[in-house]
Amino acid sequence: MIKIAKSILASASIALLMAGFAQAKDDPKVAQSTSAPTAPAAGTAAKPAPAPATADKAKRAEPIDLNTATEQELAMLPKIGEARAKAIVKGRPYKRKDELVDKKIISKDVYNGIKDSVVAKQKPGDGKAATGGAKK
Repeated sequence: MIKIAKSILASASIALLMAGFAQAKDDPKVAQSTSAPTAPAAGTAAKPAPAPATADKAKRAEPIDLNTATEQELAMLPKIGEARAKAIVKGRPYKRKDELVDKKIISKDVYNGIKDSVVAKQKPGDGKAATGGAKK
């Protein structure tokens, strides 16, 4: 009998707790208190909050250039990390982003996870001129 009473009490507690979370989520006053901080007082410098790493890894507005990105920027890509970022920098320059797989710097699986987040831009003047590169 005591076990049943404890079980009912535990279930009721969990239900009340969940109801409180649901109400707090829908309550504008609670939502306001958990939202972004308000503006600082006059005379104090506001520091921008750093973007969460997970948001950076999930989606970027612009693709990262494999030929110019820092190791830190590359390491933020999914499944890349410090060691692969160093290998990417060491393997530069890249004409195409799929050279990461061709040069065996990353696996095809990892490449498929980042291919939409990277580009391999060429510097102006790289490559041969339309006349075949010979000057007259």
